[in-house]
Amino acid sequence: MCRELTRDERRAIRKLVTGECANYDSEYGCLPLDCPCYMLDKCFTGALCRYFREAVLPLDPILEAAITGEGAAPDTRPCAVCRRPFLPEGRQAYCSEACKAEGNRRKSRERVRKMRRKTGGRRYD
Repeated sequence: MCRELTRDERRAIRKLVTGECANYDSEYGCLPLDCPCYMLDKCFTGALCRYFREAVLPLDPILEAAITGEGAAPDTRPCAVCRRPFLPEGRQAYCSEACKAEGNRRKSRERVRKMRRKTGGRRYD
């Protein structure tokens, strides 16, 4: 079943091709085919580059499940800060260190606000 790729899927494919594909060269395109890489302009699911499907696509299991539709989609969780889906490791709530720092900053801010409301703005000095 062939369907149109979403904007995020096309962006993820482009990022994987330019960053991880060993056959891609920014100057020459696809080295084995000696032409521009057709995965960069991909708009529909269906025929994928064999090297991309077997070697590069498994690096992003969420994208792989969305494009190929094979197997169950991995259990993802939305990040508590940016709401992007990610594969959690254990009880992980944030997708990156930057989101973790932002989440901790927000929690600390709320904790201090609550403490100020409770004490009426007095200091503990």
